[in-house]
Amino acid sequence: MKSWVHLGVAIAGAILLAIFATTTPRPASADAPASEFSATRALVHLREIARAPHPTGSAENAKVRAYLTRQLEALGMTVTQAAAPLSEKGRARLEKWRGSPAPDMQAVNLIATLPGRDPAKPALLLMAHHDSVWGSPGAPDDGAGVAAILETVRAIRAGGQPPERPLIVLFTDAEEIALEGAAHFFERDPVRQRVGVIVNLEARGGGGRTSMFETGHENGAMIGLFARSVRRPVATSLSVFVYNNLPNYTDYTIAKKQGVPGFNFAFIGRPGLYHSPLATPDALDQGSLQDMGRQTLDLSRALLAAPELPGKAPDRVFYDLFGLVFLAYPGWVGWLILAVATGAYGYAGWGGTTLRGLGRGAGVAIATIAGGALLLFLGNFASGADGPVNYYDRLAAIPRLEVQAVLLCLATATLVAGLLLNSRPIMPLLPAIAAPFLLLAVVAQALAPTAAFPLQIPLLLGGIGAAAMRLRPGPAGNWIMAAAAMIGAGYMLTLGHALFQAVGPDMPSVLAIPLALGATLLLPLFLRIERPRAMKEAAVLTVLALGIALWVRFDAVAPSVAVYSSFH
Repeated sequence: MKSWVHLGVAIAGAILLAIFATTTPRPASADAPASEFSATRALVHLREIARAPHPTGSAENAKVRAYLTRQLEALGMTVTQAAAPLSEKGRARLEKWRGSPAPDMQAVNLIATLPGRDPAKPALLLMAHHDSVWGSPGAPDDGAGVAAILETVRAIRAGGQPPERPLIVLFTDAEEIALEGAAHFFERDPVRQRVGVIVNLEARGGGGRTSMFETGHENGAMIGLFARSVRRPVATSLSVFVYNNLPNYTDYTIAKKQGVPGFNFAFIGRPGLYHSPLATPDALDQGSLQDMGRQTLDLSRALLAAPELPGKAPDRVFYDLFGLVFLAYPGWVGWLILAVATGAYGYAGWGGTTLRGLGRGAGVAIATIAGGALLLFLGNFASGADGPVNYYDRLAAIPRLEVQAVLLCLATATLVAGLLLNSRPIMPLLPAIAAPFLLLAVVAQALAPTAAFPLQIPLLLGGIGAAAMRLRPGPAGNWIMAAAAMIGAGYMLTLGHALFQAVGPDMPSVLAIPLALGATLLLPLFLRIERPRAMKEAAVLTVLALGIALWVRFDAVAPSVAVYSSFH
């Protein structure tokens, strides 16, 4: 027999899993073993790099380059500088920031090399950009990446033996003004011909877990090496698919177009610090720096030690579960997952409903998705998106907007369940409730197999849990369902958090499907859903969400906004 205990454990467990998955590791101290990455040691570099804003062409930028040159040489690397005139587009952006002409400004890359035991082998390139935007100290973007690379090289050198292949460090200039430094290196610098694989470090915020969000094309073999090498990684093939279809770019963009394999890392938490005058070393989450550096060091060691770099192979589906487990498999496996999920849901509800009940169940899922998307769209308007907005002010509001979005999705799910279920038995309707999600998963698998797993895995868990409740009625089946719902809903919360930080202020409706699916996983654990109570709860949740929206709308502009930003 079901009890509220099963539901409570599933909800509490899902929240705890999501919190664990998004919590950064503890920064290693300055006396950590020399062979390990230490955010505390990296922070010493970061305080020098991000003492003040250091955009391309500024005196502060020259000071940063001089400091980096000294540090790289102290690590035993040979350092050269490569200067190139800015393009017309680059000069225009720099002049807009400066408020004065910049006819003779140049982008100055720093290139440092460390020979390997076999200098003929393709080199590993560690890359970050040393410039900041105008008016921001740039501690996260990209001082953290630069500092992480310095500490990574130090840890590699602490091993005492030269790496198998050469190591190149590239600190590009003018990334913030249209990738000027990277363009010069990958299009004209002869050192580029020695590069076999790239690890690029970036940031769009000041905290959060560091995610490996982009790879080169045909990444199957490279992902295999990544999976074997990196401890507690955060990475998904969904982000690779999404990033490939967005107009965003980093220094790695240019190399990727040339077919150079690579891995792109970034953190995007504390989004209000993006290009902010408040983006100081003290404002940065040191756990994010530790996370970035540890993953970079693990991957770099594996790439440097590999007798041969992995070649091109078909793209893999890959993702981590709460940073505890990393899975990678061929795209066709998704069809097997869908087959098992469909069979499990079919078994759970077999022979227990009518044609009308099937329509009612499907209506629950469709109405929850559509209603949630509509409420999220309207809630975004209520928070101020219906008029001129400051992009950086919206980034600063993401934590509040995210709470608003969760409340609206919960309100939708509660209202729909109350209206359409209203004390009816839930188990016979489960196959129909799952059917729209299964259909979406089939479409995703057919069109984008590397991006379909966020639908497939929760459906597999939900189907197994529901089948267990029918096969083993009573406490055993209920606890299996509770465990499945906890993992699935926890993953949907984690995914929703990542999606909202990435695109939430512009496209909040992206949360509708993952949160609706997460709520669906919990349905079998409810004792009953009564219409009057559900309507009252939905109303309370909506009022709370509206209050947050109005708070964001009428709040003063955040002090963290970029100094060059405006409303549009």
